[in-house]
Amino acid sequence: MDVDSTFITAEQIELLAAHAGTEQLVAAVTERAMRGELDFAASLHERVATLAGLPVETLDAVRDEISLTPGARELVEACAERDWPVGLVSGGFHEIIDPLVAELPIARVQANRLEVVDGELTGRVSGAVVDRAAKAAFLRSFADEAGVPLADCVAIGDGANDLDMIAAAGLGVAFAAYPVVAAQADLALPGPRLDEVLAHL
Repeated sequence: MDVDSTFITAEQIELLAAHAGTEQLVAAVTERAMRGELDFAASLHERVATLAGLPVETLDAVRDEISLTPGARELVEACAERDWPVGLVSGGFHEIIDPLVAELPIARVQANRLEVVDGELTGRVSGAVVDRAAKAAFLRSFADEAGVPLADCVAIGDGANDLDMIAAAGLGVAFAAYPVVAAQADLALPGPRLDEVLAHL
């Protein structure tokens, strides 16, 4: 499943931008990207560039501001009880997500990495951006690794960059999603609880 506004209630990049004084600009770009109006990778580079100069300690502060979506922990624990592996794939950042979910039974996390030099964010990401195509590729490799046919996989997300992953899974779930996503998913759940998906599995 997706992370921002799906597994957690916030958008990581917007919380970081609030510390950089660029929140309004970044929120507007995020909104357009999630509606499918902008290329996600280009929009991510544009938003991350506004974070240049932030001290790396800002990542810890932002992590402390983040809450899991109601029912997220319960969903992951219920899946673990059934031996169903759960993966997270995010246009957000490993530096924030990994410590946040360290004690949860999450099998695999794929996200972007923020470049840091001399204790400050450079405004760049390291490596390839986790975009719409990368999310679908993650689902396929995760399913292959787990020995689970795609027809038996579930993908959950809210934004346009989740559409390929949602289309590839046997059950694509739009959770508290943008209209473009809800219209194309097999199942649209308004929220607020993420574990509502269990009733449909």
